[in-house]
Amino acid sequence: MPPVGETTADIRRAYTGTMLENPRSARVRSIASLAKKNIRQETGYFLLEGPQAVREALSYRPELLTELFGTPTAIERYPEIVKLAEAAGHEFEFVTEQVLTALADTVTPQGFVAVCRQFPTALKDIFAGEPTLLVILNEVRDPGNAGTIIRAADSAGADGVILAGRSVDLFNPKVVRSTTGSLFHIPVAVDATLEDVRGRVNEAGLTLLAADIKGDSLLAAREDGTLARPTAWLFGNEARGLNDADLAMADRALTVPIYGTAESMNLATAASVCLYESAFSQRAGGAVEA
Repeated sequence: MPPVGETTADIRRAYTGTMLENPRSARVRSIASLAKKNIRQETGYFLLEGPQAVREALSYRPELLTELFGTPTAIERYPEIVKLAEAAGHEFEFVTEQVLTALADTVTPQGFVAVCRQFPTALKDIFAGEPTLLVILNEVRDPGNAGTIIRAADSAGADGVILAGRSVDLFNPKVVRSTTGSLFHIPVAVDATLEDVRGRVNEAGLTLLAADIKGDSLLAAREDGTLARPTAWLFGNEARGLNDADLAMADRALTVPIYGTAESMNLATAASVCLYESAFSQRAGGAVEA
């Protein structure tokens, strides 16, 4: 790899002949196929795209990365990512813009694509460290919502996220992109049943709060101290919410009040509000250190 600081033209000349240039090659097609769920399940790998995701993977879980690809322009623009890769013993393979587009799931990829090993956390490990704030997504299908909630959970200082029921695949490219790197910061368990999670929540002494439009006001729960307790938040499907059986498992159902004229609130937005209300209340009440 040439010294950081060379011009894009210098890098292109230096790597003429070693650059991956054919977007229709068998290797490119094989890597791009990781955008498909069945291929991810068969191989145990998934795709990362863009500088932020690659940077966070190199910073927090570099041992999971198996292949790194970047355009000369991206390598020149982000020398800090190159240094992270070198420190972890990885090297980037240079690719043309056409190859990068063929590798990526997005229409306009941002210079980097990487192949990474999947790394879901075991459900028992989510509860091993005396958690005070957890997130349970049950039948959440939209990848953008799931990824954004994982990012919000990370931001709010939650101890873990659990994907229960037939929720979206954690390593779906859009889920991964929507976490903007938080996937590498917070443990996430997958393929859990809500019944099993409910049992573990009970054993851990957490209050299970369900987000539901028919529930009590979130403001009332803040005022009566409910939100200051160690809590697991349960969020349901974007269209159907939680069914009666799911709601019956919760200790209490709460709703985010709408003061304007909006008909409803996006799931990820509502989840973010709920998680931050818990984070504020727990820190104010001393449940966790500020």
